[in-house]
Amino acid sequence: MRTKFRAKHFLKLLDFTPEEILYFVDTAADLKRQWAMREPHEYLKGKCYAMIFEKKSTRTRTSFQAGMCSLGAQSIYMRPDEMQLSRGEPIRDTATILDRFFDGLFIRTFGQEIVEEFAAYMTNPVMNALTALAHPCQGLCDLLTIKEKFNVRSHNYKGLKICYAGDVYNVCQSLMVGAAAFGMDMYIARPDKREYDADPIVVEGIKPLAAASGAKIVFTDNFDEALKDADIVYGNTWHSMGENEEKAAQRVKDFMACGLSINNAALAKAKKDAI
Repeated sequence: MRTKFRAKHFLKLLDFTPEEILYFVDTAADLKRQWAMREPHEYLKGKCYAMIFEKKSTRTRTSFQAGMCSLGAQSIYMRPDEMQLSRGEPIRDTATILDRFFDGLFIRTFGQEIVEEFAAYMTNPVMNALTALAHPCQGLCDLLTIKEKFNVRSHNYKGLKICYAGDVYNVCQSLMVGAAAFGMDMYIARPDKREYDADPIVVEGIKPLAAASGAKIVFTDNFDEALKDADIVYGNTWHSMGENEEKAAQRVKDFMACGLSINNAALAKAKKDAI
């Protein structure tokens, strides 16, 4: 299968059509099979990629570096505190240098505008390894996991319900795009306060996707409502790293008020094949 991507950079799932996202998932499934069978798949042999992680990371950084190794490429980790960025160098200057010496950039940072600015000044691909707005690679991993666990055939995700409980940030917002694109209902349990609302960019962006697929994206402050008849139970942190630490205690109280701290029994009753 061949596809023409509208964006060379990989900054958020909303930049791609559902067909293109499915192409990513199918490609990932094939690469995973090749890796498991130890079949050679060094499609990026001779390539070298820069990695900037301004936020701490275990799973994302490890998977990126292991993936590059399996594909035959090298990845160079660049400590933010050792770069001129830490001394106030403009992103434009840093991006120009990285674009000259590397075949691409993986970056985990804070605002989405940072990865967008790197992409504006780089011709080689910039890949978002997490911002406050999006975690597109995690979104693809979630879609692949659902495909595997529920034996999704012909890309038919419809009929599945996702219960998501936790912070409505990058991970949640990327999964919202996937659910809306492929007809999955997604109930998001979070406190009913403005500060826990999803980003308007995502809310508006998924409306046409959900209308086309028939998906329901529902926000609720009742965890039991989100959990009822769920096929997939997705728990995440109540306080994302890098956010205002002074608000952490209040955020915990707000989430506990949704019943998230006293529902172990309800969780145990979730469908046995829930993820």
